[in-house]
Amino acid sequence: MRVPLSWLREYVDVAAEATPEDVLAALVSVGFEEEDVHRFELSGPIVVGQVIEFTPEPQSNGKTIRWCQVDVGPSTGSGTGERDIRGIVCGAGNFFEGDKVVVTLPGSVLPGPFPIAARKTYGHVSDGMIASAKELGLGSEHSGILRLVELGIDAPVGTDAIALLGLDDIAVEINVTPDRGYALSLRGVAREYSHATGAAFRDPGAGHDAAVARTPEGFPIAVDDGAPIRGRQGASQFVARIVRDVDPSRPTPPWMITRLSLAGIRSLGVLIDITNYVMLELGQPIHGYDLDRLQGGITVRRAAQGEKLETLDGQVRTLHAEDLLITDESGPIGLAGVMGGGPTEMSDATRNVLIEAATFDQVSIARTARRHKLPSEASRRFERGVDPLVAHVAAERVASLMVELAGGTLDTELGGSLPSTYRRDPITLPAGFVPGLIGVAYTDDEIVRALRLIGGTVEEREGGWAVIAPSWRPDLTDKWTLAEEVARIEGYDRIPSVLPTPPSGRGLTSAQQGRRRVANALASAGFVETPSFPFTTEEQNALHGSPSGDSLPSVKLANPLDGLAPFLRRSLVPALLQVAHRNVSRGIVDLALFETGTVFLPKPGVQYGTPSVPPLAVRPDAATLAALDASIPPQRRHVAVLLTGHTVAKQPGQPAVVADLADAVDAVRVLTAAAGLDIELVQAQRAALHPGRTARVLASGHDIGYVGELLPAVSAAADLPGRVLVAELDLDAMIELAQSRVVAASLSGFPAATQDVSLTVPIDVAAGDVRAALLEGGTPLIEGARLVDDYRGQGLAEGTKSLTFALRFRADDRTLTAAEATEAKLAGVAVAADRFGAAIRD
Repeated sequence: MRVPLSWLREYVDVAAEATPEDVLAALVSVGFEEEDVHRFELSGPIVVGQVIEFTPEPQSNGKTIRWCQVDVGPSTGSGTGERDIRGIVCGAGNFFEGDKVVVTLPGSVLPGPFPIAARKTYGHVSDGMIASAKELGLGSEHSGILRLVELGIDAPVGTDAIALLGLDDIAVEINVTPDRGYALSLRGVAREYSHATGAAFRDPGAGHDAAVARTPEGFPIAVDDGAPIRGRQGASQFVARIVRDVDPSRPTPPWMITRLSLAGIRSLGVLIDITNYVMLELGQPIHGYDLDRLQGGITVRRAAQGEKLETLDGQVRTLHAEDLLITDESGPIGLAGVMGGGPTEMSDATRNVLIEAATFDQVSIARTARRHKLPSEASRRFERGVDPLVAHVAAERVASLMVELAGGTLDTELGGSLPSTYRRDPITLPAGFVPGLIGVAYTDDEIVRALRLIGGTVEEREGGWAVIAPSWRPDLTDKWTLAEEVARIEGYDRIPSVLPTPPSGRGLTSAQQGRRRVANALASAGFVETPSFPFTTEEQNALHGSPSGDSLPSVKLANPLDGLAPFLRRSLVPALLQVAHRNVSRGIVDLALFETGTVFLPKPGVQYGTPSVPPLAVRPDAATLAALDASIPPQRRHVAVLLTGHTVAKQPGQPAVVADLADAVDAVRVLTAAAGLDIELVQAQRAALHPGRTARVLASGHDIGYVGELLPAVSAAADLPGRVLVAELDLDAMIELAQSRVVAASLSGFPAATQDVSLTVPIDVAAGDVRAALLEGGTPLIEGARLVDDYRGQGLAEGTKSLTFALRFRADDRTLTAAEATEAKLAGVAVAADRFGAAIRD
């Protein structure tokens, strides 16, 4: 909300020396957010001048300019009464000799910025410029220069035109939250400034209680809402006033244009400007109809399915059965509370005006505005709640301004209104509730004073008070909102800053700690985390989201950010490929990336989605919450890594080392170790991965993910050169398995014995299976077995390979002898020989 300070001063006493920053600070103290300060971006000297004479001079380009002699006031410092006459070139032709105009002299700056200087043009030195309204920032009219006589202004020549036209005014802008719609008006902001400073407040809506009682007969108005939303009629009040014989060609006075401009509203002619002005002043949206275009009376009703309406923006809109309409005998003439219709709009030909000031249901207006994607200044106020007792005052204010500024005549016989049925129930506020909730020892007098200050009616009751909230505060509905108002009015600075003391043992959950350990371990190993959006294509979901590459169920968004990627991901790998491609395209080719995030894995045959939306402001019951949970597909948290390029850059004495499968496997071991898991790898196949360089990752017999090298075709499709290694693991499953493994073992104080063994086995035997046999046979003395070599070549029988393992043995109660270690080693070799035909290599 932009608030011109000259306008604010009409309703509240703002000190003359108060700066915009002072005003903002006061409004911030009562709960508003400071946004900005707005000024007319111009500077003087800009003065009132009088055209003494001019000479028309036709030009070779077909244009005729006027060489003008303009009196801009007494000559500076002459002391002789001489006049300062300036020669000025002007291209406009709408002024006459003797006219008083606005002259921008050399050294002034107009909005743009557009500095003014004496310059040679059309054979003359133009010593300034005669300005139009648009050039001064006074609206969009640019048909000619601004003649002060048309504005009813007759100021002495040489008068400062900036002050004369109100161009020295300043506006402060505040952010108004949705629950405080009353502050979308000068009336509301002035009241809040009064609360903050104690300055005297003058309510421009005063006397509305008496106005409500008047319901003159006249122009026919009816409400026929056959389908009210949530049982509330679409219109609870509709005030009409008629002004006849208006002159829409009259200029809007400068003071009104400057205030509207500073408030962010463009001048559109005197009739529309008046309705906008009163809306900003009182917070009541106003609409004006060309009375002569109306057919019969006005009826407020819901739309019939398929009805159409051309709104003021020129769009023909197909209406919905929930839309609240303003209609006459011809059909719809406006979307109630949102935007009027084109056929009955006020125009330059309008002579008689019907003024509408109504109170519409908040939910109806909000839904219509969003359904048609048609936000407006009117809907913005109606959906936040308009004071239902100010419509009469607003209608009469508009009518009086149209009489004053547009030369109309108020028709007292043909006004009409529907009486307001407004009533508010008292809110019980127990004594002691506010101090107990806020944590400040407010006295009873302070609580009552604060509630009365905001306009509430407070009656003392046994054990507390009965409070009736003011009509302009629909957000005050219970004792909690009243307590918040007391805290706001009495000052947030009184609320102590005390950090709560957490119960012992609280902090991150074990799952959160596990996820953090995994991410920290990968980052410490040189990987860079790259969070991404969870959106992808159906093809990428099929390729990376299932082992076989078949299309599995995916969640498709009804309103995706990107129409080319409307599905929620089943895998993290597609996003890592996109990140890698973006980096490679920018010359960063050595990459080690990881991401932890959610994947969406709907079950086949299950229909997801909420059949109905629970009502607002009501806590759903357990059955509703269970239904909501069941409508959401399973969402698992995964961790994925990607390697491409070099793991070691080329340097003196060191050749570059290309990333290979062993690096991806090492990354898997790093992150599973951080989670607290022991794993084994089993050769496997996946649609997107190289069949000979792919493995499933097992932990405690559970499949938790995979690691492997992308097929060259898949890497090429992602525009990635060279080898690309990926791994993806179910992080939630890892955390769950780690939590179920409770290992409590004492540390032996005796040294370990180490031996190596090389075994020849058939080439198709997995090294992991051989390792498992060695561990099984060497129990209980064997502590670990690590594969250190896989040799295939000269010296071995065809179809065999040599696997070398580094073995480690230890006992809890003694130092092992070499013979004991050898015996345990041979026991393991015997198991491997029995299962796979393994033999110790000579």
